[in-house]
Amino acid sequence: MIVELLTNIALLLAVVAAILAIVVVSTAIVYFMRRMFRMFPKLPSLKIPEVKKIQKERRTENMSKEASEGITFNDIFMFMIAVPLVLLWVGFAGFVIHTGLNNSAVLENIEAYTTLIAILGGPALLIIKDALDVWKQEQAEKTAFYKVKAQAVIDYNDASQKQAQMIEAKAQEQEHKIESGITLSAKPAKKK
Repeated sequence: MIVELLTNIALLLAVVAAILAIVVVSTAIVYFMRRMFRMFPKLPSLKIPEVKKIQKERRTENMSKEASEGITFNDIFMFMIAVPLVLLWVGFAGFVIHTGLNNSAVLENIEAYTTLIAILGGPALLIIKDALDVWKQEQAEKTAFYKVKAQAVIDYNDASQKQAQMIEAKAQEQEHKIESGITLSAKPAKKK
């Protein structure tokens, strides 16, 4: 019974991997065909029409065309291979734990299950590690951005305070000049 279950799981994994491989290869072929047809615009009958993307405009940023390249081959690869692999690994490990708690036959053949979990776990752990590294980098960039933003606010407040003090000092100086001018003109002028 356990051997049949392992055989069925291995067969299911093989079918899923074959389907994902077909999708990845098809995506790569389409990607390279589009690039090739862009190189030769003189062939209008073979040109693949471009799909216009609706992009929301950001008020705070004006992004260049290079920065907003859209979906790349790596994005498709991650969503077609990496995400299902990690989910399959976590799901199968959970299944083995749940079944092992309820069925003693699973515990007798636990070596086969742990081998399968290890085979799936190697690439899945690398993918998770890379995803965590990317997340750490994003968090570091956010922290640096907020530090710069906080420093800009502090500098702005200092400059505003200095400007307000300067305006007040100039106003007081002007007031003293006016008062001095009034008192000087109130004195009788000396006759020569």
